[in-house]
Amino acid sequence: MSPDILFTGVRIVSDGIDLHGDLLVRDGLIADFGPSLGRPDGAVVVHEDDAILCPGLVDMRVALGEPGFEYRETIASAAMAASAGGVTTLAALPDSQPAIDDPALAHLLITRGRETGAVTILPYGAVTRGCKGEELAEIGLLREAGAVAFTDGARAIASTGMMRLALTYARGFGARIVQHPEDPSLALGGSATEGELAARLGLPAIPAAAEAIMVARDIALAALTGGAVHFAHVSTGAALALIRRAKDEGLAVTCDTAPPYFDLNENTIGDYRTYAKLSPPLRREEDRLAVVAGLADGTIDAIASDHQPRDADDKRLPFAQASAGGVGLATLLAVTLVRVHNEELSLGAAIALLTSRPAALLGIDSGHVEKGAVADLCLFHPDRVWRVRAKTLPGKARNTPFDGRALEGTVLGTWKAGRRVYDAALALRTGSA
Repeated sequence: MSPDILFTGVRIVSDGIDLHGDLLVRDGLIADFGPSLGRPDGAVVVHEDDAILCPGLVDMRVALGEPGFEYRETIASAAMAASAGGVTTLAALPDSQPAIDDPALAHLLITRGRETGAVTILPYGAVTRGCKGEELAEIGLLREAGAVAFTDGARAIASTGMMRLALTYARGFGARIVQHPEDPSLALGGSATEGELAARLGLPAIPAAAEAIMVARDIALAALTGGAVHFAHVSTGAALALIRRAKDEGLAVTCDTAPPYFDLNENTIGDYRTYAKLSPPLRREEDRLAVVAGLADGTIDAIASDHQPRDADDKRLPFAQASAGGVGLATLLAVTLVRVHNEELSLGAAIALLTSRPAALLGIDSGHVEKGAVADLCLFHPDRVWRVRAKTLPGKARNTPFDGRALEGTVLGTWKAGRRVYDAALALRTGSA
């Protein structure tokens, strides 16, 4: 039996909870919390002045290099990055090699996550076989195997007929279809948002309307089928306006965004900075502000890291040829806290967007602090400053668009089922922070 853990003098923030006090962990579960708890004999005491204790983060959009792209990232290296970022549960995209279109592969991801001891991996099932958009995958069998939702990952489901079929089948199993909202015919060959900057740099461009066009189509299909559609990494004001209206009409439409789309704009690509080449591409400042507004008014249901590991050689190419994608597990919390420091989001709202709200979308009992809940916890200091250094980020891939950025908000420790899986002080001493 492991000893009890007593967090003392912390600020506990979770759904409907914001209090200064103590929290007791016993046998991997939250035994009690409140303004002042007695100290059990033999308990390990954790105390950090001015620290905040919240549920472990639930990241609903992570690309794992494994299987098939282990040179980019492995399950073990992703678990390391997740723990350093306070993430205890992640949903893994299915567009690996092979794609997660077989129940055995979904089972494998769940098992491999459990074996890390640090993170729960929830598999997405592929909508189509091989994520190729040609033939519907075995949605029912994948759902039984533990798939939390269905998506073709970074590939949009381009065929209107296929999307209608997917929404209809998924509805029968109580599942969502998660769409990469970008019209492929408009995005083909593009690498930056269409406009003055792309023209000046001579880059092949993607009109921002490519996102809204796909969102409008799929909202119409959700109305037609009664199915549930979730739009990933929404990045434009036009798309958010459509989603807001669909929600007002009572349709089963939800969405998430990722930190680059509320913290950065297209100017970040600078003079062909490939670490800032993402999919969707970074947008104009007015779109960034629209995403911030969507977070504040509840249009956006969750914040996900959109972790897309890439090998250095994938990025050391001319901008138009470089791979799109950025890592985000280790920076997810700190970049989100920028909106709190800027008084654009309350701390409670920010934590909910990273914990309970994505958990609800995934249909899992996680992301909250309550007696009897599994003690997946993140302890962080909201004002402690650190600087993002791509070369020293935890994990195998380091292609971050935030390289060099000073951020307020340092993860001090992460606990998975009551076991400490990340210790910032130890990481600093060993040079792994």
